Parts: sequence; structure tokens; C-alpha cells
Amino acid sequence: MKPTSRAFVLVSITLLISGVAQLAQTAAPPASSKTADALELVKQGQKLNSEGKQDEAIALYERALQMSPNLYQAEMAEGVALDLEGKYAPARQHLSKAVEIATPEQKPGALRTLAVSYAFECNLDKASEYDRQAFDLLYNAAKIEDAAGAANELARIYLECGDADNAFQWYQTGHLTALKLPNLTPAQKDLWEFRWESAMARVRARQGRKEEAQQHLAAAKAILDKGGNPDQARFYPYIAGYVALYGGDYKTALAELQQANQKADQKDAFVLVLLAQAYEKSGDKAKAMDCYKQVLTINNHAPTNAFARPLARKALAGQS
Repeated sequence: MKPTSRAFVLVSITLLISGVAQLAQTAAPPASSKTADALELVKQGQKLNSEGKQDEAIALYERALQMSPNLYQAEMAEGVALDLEGKYAPARQHLSKAVEIATPEQKPGALRTLAVSYAFECNLDKASEYDRQAFDLLYNAAKIEDAAGAANELARIYLECGDADNAFQWYQTGHLTALKLPNLTPAQKDLWEFRWESAMARVRARQGRKEEAQQHLAAAKAILDKGGNPDQARFYPYIAGYVALYGGDYKTALAELQQANQKADQKDAFVLVLLAQAYEKSGDKAKAMDCYKQVLTINNHAPTNAFARPLARKALAGQS
């Protein structure tokens, strides 16, 4: 081959390789760009989920996972949306995947979300398995306040699923953990003492120990009256209503829970479901059904909704 021909061929090959490379870049955006686009889809999906449009949200999460497989945020978000739809088995597949791929910083939150998923069906063995792991991780990382919160969360799951004895044990763990916070101010100590007395009032009410429940309720009120934690005052009517409901005093329960519902910055699914039960016990089925309907408009993924949403679905299904 002549030198000129050889040079022509080399130039042609170079141009061809360059063109293929440019085409490949156009057809396959960089991974970072794909991840950014996938995260934007997750953000859009979360907005739809908050509006109660779980199917549309899930479709966006699926697209996000196609673009960026093993995307933690998409796995978490899809699991949450599926839980809210009552599709618990597929929800846990996504949430388990999120736990698997989570960074060390993300792991406790992913574990707690998976625990809440099991709380929707009151699967206490699984809920406790994952919340205990979260507690251990947080405690060992010296994140004392978060660890106390995880313990109290597990206690609440036990309580609302009917296991008051284990609820007591984990509320006690949360309380003692919180008191290990360094440089605890008097107001902070009062906050955790208020949470403890509030928890004990509810535990004793569920155990049928009415007098003790009232004593703890009075102790909680006395702490609030000291004035160190004014932002906690809005929770008192809920606690008083809870104690009254499980104590069989439905008139007081209605009055307190109505006040709790009015004081809330935003609707609380659990307060609404307690209020619905108080209306039912008082013979006002229409108002009870209205409360249950309101529960299903709340789309957060928290223990409160894990308890309230299945109850509301069941009550409303009985109407159809």
C-alpha cells in the first residue's frame, strides 16, 4: 500500500472511532447524569405519594430504578408507597434492598423504615428485629438521642400491637438511654420525664390499671406546668384522650381527642383513629366513618399511620 493510501486509511479509522465514541456518549449519558435524572424522578414521585397518588408515584420510582439500579432513595420511596397501598410483601422487598445498599449513615433510618413496614401488620418479631438493630447502631455510634427515639418507637409498636409488657421494657430503655445525654439541661430532662410519664400513662391504660394510668397522666401534666417545654403542651389532650378511651370514659375521650385534633399543626392519623373509636363507642357511627376517611388522606410512613391506616381500611370496608 502506498504511504498516501495508508495515511488515508488511518485517518478514516480515526474519524470512524471518534464518531462511534461521540455516538456512544450521546446514546449513554454519564452515570452521574443518570443518577441525577433518577433522583429527580424520585422527588416527583414523593410529591405524588404525598397527594395520595401511589400508583403514579410507583411508576416514577420504577423508571428511576431502570435508569439507576440500586438507587437507595428509589428503593426506599417505592417501599413506602407500596406499604401505603397495603402491598406489604413487595414493599418489604424494596425496603430490604434499601437496607442492603444503604451507607452506614443511611442504615439506621432504613432499618427503622423496614420495622415500620412490619408494624402495618403487627409482625412484632420482624419489627423488633430491625428496630433493635437500628437502636444498637445508633447507641454504638454515640447518637444517644436518636437511639432513645428508636427504643421509644419500638415500644410504641409493641404497645399498639397489644404487647404492653414489652412496650414497658422498651420505653424504659428509651428513657434510661436519653438520660445518658451529656450536659442534659433541666428542660431536656423534663422533656424526657414528660415522655416517660406519658408513655406509662398509656401502658397502664392498656393494662387496665386505671388508677396508675391517671397518676402518670397527672405527673405528665405537672411537668408541663413547669413551663420548660411549652411545645409539648399540644400532646397532652391526645394522651388524656387515650387514657380515657382505654379506661372506658368515652365522653372525656371525645372531648380530649377533639381538642387534640384541633390543636395539631397537621392531621395526625393516630389521633383520628382514636377519635373514630371514641365516636363508635359513643354510638355516632357517621362521625366515626368520617374520621376513618380522613385517616386515608394521610400519606406519611410512620408508626402512627402503620397502626391507623389498616384500622381505617377495615372499618370502611365493612361499610361497603
